[in-house]
Amino acid sequence: MRLSQWIKKQIFLLCDDLTITPTDTRWVGAWWIGFLVCAGVNILTSIPFFFFPKTLLKEGLQDNGDGTENAKEEKHREKIKEENRGITKDFFLFMKSLSCNPIYMIFILISVIQVNAFINSFTFMPKYLEQQYGKSTAEIVFLMGLYMLPPICLGYLIGGLIMKKFKITVKKAAYIGFWLSLTEYLLSFVSYIMTCDNFPVAGLTTSYEGVQHPLYVENNVLADCNTKCSCLTNTWDPVCGDNGLSYMSACLAGCEKSVGTGTNMVFQNCSCIQSSGNASAVLGLCDKGPECANKLQYFLIISIIGCFIFSLGAIPGYMVLLRCMKSEEKSLGVGLHTFCMRILGGIPAPIYFGALIDRTCLHWGTLKCGEPGACRMYDINSFRRIYLGLPAALRGASFLPALFILILMRKFQFPGDIDSSDTDPAEMKLTAKESKCTNVHRSPTMQNDGERKTKL
Repeated sequence: MRLSQWIKKQIFLLCDDLTITPTDTRWVGAWWIGFLVCAGVNILTSIPFFFFPKTLLKEGLQDNGDGTENAKEEKHREKIKEENRGITKDFFLFMKSLSCNPIYMIFILISVIQVNAFINSFTFMPKYLEQQYGKSTAEIVFLMGLYMLPPICLGYLIGGLIMKKFKITVKKAAYIGFWLSLTEYLLSFVSYIMTCDNFPVAGLTTSYEGVQHPLYVENNVLADCNTKCSCLTNTWDPVCGDNGLSYMSACLAGCEKSVGTGTNMVFQNCSCIQSSGNASAVLGLCDKGPECANKLQYFLIISIIGCFIFSLGAIPGYMVLLRCMKSEEKSLGVGLHTFCMRILGGIPAPIYFGALIDRTCLHWGTLKCGEPGACRMYDINSFRRIYLGLPAALRGASFLPALFILILMRKFQFPGDIDSSDTDPAEMKLTAKESKCTNVHRSPTMQNDGERKTKL
């Protein structure tokens, strides 16, 4: 009993010292729960794999009890080894062939540009929505998962079903992917309308009289009402006055005393708060109002429609990537495409995008050692121009090479665009009008693969 009482006392003291709420930008919640949930899901999905046999029988290999199966399986393994040696030997020939494939190379360029845009949007979306609409990070992440993941999954499924049901050809798939992506791109400009003003913080975005500032000026942090308080100007413990104006700290609000403890603390007799009330303040920033909350709902609805439209065209677009290569090049081509997206898009994009967003910071936090910490307040107008403008510019630039792909595809003949009786060898017709750099001498392994008449 004594131990339990001591634990309760420590928890009470801890909560008593806590002066920030979950809506505060400094709040760090149970971030580790997401890792536990993902780990549990991965464990559950791995269970069926334990029931697979050690080796899978190949087609035509049956256990007839006379040793024939072992001989066929051994022969099949030798054949696989020879093919693997041929693939390794012809690696540079495959690379040269892919580099001379104009549709494939332009598709990689488009993918890199698009990944740069989308990585930036999704990486910094919680921070943007938090600053734009005044919601907590936990609430924003929950709304993103609730509103955006289902339409993305649904779009992928429906896109795949449409491709299979109507047997869409490669050229038609390219047009479908292009127009759906362009429609979603034009729809994204509606987000510029769903905007809110900066948080009204005295000395940062507004004056102590409530007049908005066009730019941040360091000297405006102090005013006549708080100069005698000897306040620190680099602290960030925001309070909301009953006049609807926020202050960086209770000291800068000119408050003389406080009532209550923890998150229920109320500051009174604040000389900088000019209101008809008792000039008091509570912890946290002031809310942006119901109008801004409604704009967040409209923004999420537009995001739902946009995510669905874009994911609907993702499968036709990926089909163009697969079918613009010959069968022996597919594995290397897909790997090279993914490699370029991760290296040229996934790594540098958050770095330069984050550096641009940091330039819009109005107030940096300070660590106990005196070093600068995380940004506490952004100029939301500059933030919005970078967050929405840069991805829009990148995606707009990607549609120009996409038009070149549509033009180039008219010069090629793909499997499915001709009668089934004339598909003999379909893959070679794909490259019949390619440039001379693809006419390389192939090894016997490549020639045998080309003579299989494999359909893409």
